[in-house]
Amino acid sequence: MSAGAGFLADLELAGRRVVVVGAGPAALAPVTALLQAHAAVTVVATDPGTTVADLADRGLLTVQPTLGASDLVGAALVVPASGDAEQDRATRALAAAHGVLAVRPAADSFAGHAEGGEVVLVGGGPGDPGLLTVAGLEAVRTADVLVCDRLAPLAVLQQVRPGAQVIDVAKIPRGAFTSQERINELLVEHGRAGRRVVRLKGGDNFVFGRGGEEWQACAAAGVPVRVIPGVSSAIAGPALAGVPLTHRQLTQGFTVVSGHLPPGDPGSTLDWPALARANTTLVILMGVATLAAIADELVASGLPADTPAVTVADAGLPSQRSVRGTVADIAGLTQQAGVRPPAITVIGAVAGFRP
Repeated sequence: MSAGAGFLADLELAGRRVVVVGAGPAALAPVTALLQAHAAVTVVATDPGTTVADLADRGLLTVQPTLGASDLVGAALVVPASGDAEQDRATRALAAAHGVLAVRPAADSFAGHAEGGEVVLVGGGPGDPGLLTVAGLEAVRTADVLVCDRLAPLAVLQQVRPGAQVIDVAKIPRGAFTSQERINELLVEHGRAGRRVVRLKGGDNFVFGRGGEEWQACAAAGVPVRVIPGVSSAIAGPALAGVPLTHRQLTQGFTVVSGHLPPGDPGSTLDWPALARANTTLVILMGVATLAAIADELVASGLPADTPAVTVADAGLPSQRSVRGTVADIAGLTQQAGVRPPAITVIGAVAGFRP
């Protein structure tokens, strides 16, 4: 069996323990697919990497530094995913010696395209691989290099061709991150080397995704670049929670803003009092940490305190959940529920809809 065959999410693994050995880029696709199959995932790695460490911190999997014979007792499956052929063979041999089924890693090969490289900026949608566009999936399947965010639909990495290089450039809010400058450099370096590079992001590249900066960097370096838009989480997240952003009897528009900076911050360019009076649905991205300050400012600026509000966490993922309240209490309820990014808050009459 090959780890790139795309079968993991189809196995009956719900509640069963699966051991993934490795936590770098090679592990991202199988780990994501196993979580979607509701398996109990244990990752074996001394350095779990940004994306896997974030999943562990959110309680979605466990991480341990070494693999011993006792760790295989009761395991349904072992997935060698270190990216090192010799280590993966040793993992398979250990599993076989203890009668545990193991996945065969994909063959390793890597080459550029003689006709020249290009960079494709692909919006991956809100997390569910089914919401990636057909064009986006085709780009993933034909890429030589994939530069991925943690919020991209990582399960689709099972669709990459054997030998494609996966680079994890995850950014954790107020935590570990790869700088945007380094990401730009990676795109240019591989594009100039004649490779087909796919920058796979969550949501849409050009909606708070820094896709514009990446496009500019490639264009300035003379590297051909094109864009495949994605389904923005600003729209998909509320929809998946049963919240329409517009409704002809309630509101005639919506406004999407970043909550990364709170009201009153010197770097903020938003007119929060105007947003409170706009009479449109307000969609706040990246606002978990600043939600209390935002809600206070909106109420102080005239938005009725009983205006419905809902926070949608992990939209499009198996762990999706919603917290409902009003603009006056949504921040406290969101905090009490232990919501962490990624999450979206919708404020307005339509937030009172329930699926």
